[in-house]
Amino acid sequence: MSKTRYASSGITVRHMDFDFSRVPRYWADNSPFLTHMLNALSATFPVGERFFVESVRHYRDRIGTPELKQQVSAFIGQEAMHAKEHDSYNHYARAHGIDLESIENEVGERIEFMKKNLSPARQLAVTCALEHFTAIMAEGFLTNPEMFESMDPAMVKLWLWHAVEENEHKGVAFDVYQEQVGDYWIRVRAMAMTTLMFTVNQARFQTRLLREDGELFKPAQWLKGMNKLWGRKGWFRQMIPAYFEYYRRDFHPWQSDTRELLEHWKHELKLDEQAVKKAA
Repeated sequence: MSKTRYASSGITVRHMDFDFSRVPRYWADNSPFLTHMLNALSATFPVGERFFVESVRHYRDRIGTPELKQQVSAFIGQEAMHAKEHDSYNHYARAHGIDLESIENEVGERIEFMKKNLSPARQLAVTCALEHFTAIMAEGFLTNPEMFESMDPAMVKLWLWHAVEENEHKGVAFDVYQEQVGDYWIRVRAMAMTTLMFTVNQARFQTRLLREDGELFKPAQWLKGMNKLWGRKGWFRQMIPAYFEYYRRDFHPWQSDTRELLEHWKHELKLDEQAVKKAA
């Protein structure tokens, strides 16, 4: 099992309390397509983040490295706060008549299936795969501030804070996996499976929200939205090289060193004023 350690950012647990009461229905570029893409993603976070916590916590008492144990505790604290704030986000959506509950319920059922049918090692491998997705999406968001120039300020604060913390703890689940499991083939098979399920389900969830909102059959909207995501400078297109890095045998999340980027955004957003606990 590889026990290589890479320099990482500090992991800070911050207590946040976002107010979405004045957020409009279409808060992302006034676009139903982009708004519902992010609504669909947010709907998966509360149950998803709790699954990440459980899969890592399973190994906490076996970890032999005090530094990694401390990072696990901070990881758990951050993910718990993410689940709480995205619960609030999802309540905001419901107040606008946007049904995220059915998505949350479906994701919850899938997670219960995994917990019953996958070993703890494979559950942790799935967590590592999804943490890689969130880390590269977060890095893309932090690196390209033009992504959020036309978004509602309250939502920008939520997603930037979440992006910072996803990058702060991006190596924790991976380091636990490498120390406690370390099987390359389990790791990459989990990524391949998770990629298929994640992309198919996110597309289904976004399509469902657009259909329920009466916004599905509008070609101009789809063309504009798909260009934003997959065009020459598309948000997701830019992430493809980072995604494939995961399949290298010597991969580690901190090979993409985002410490300077994180320091910039922590200062810009005054995030350390929200700190209640710091590890690592």
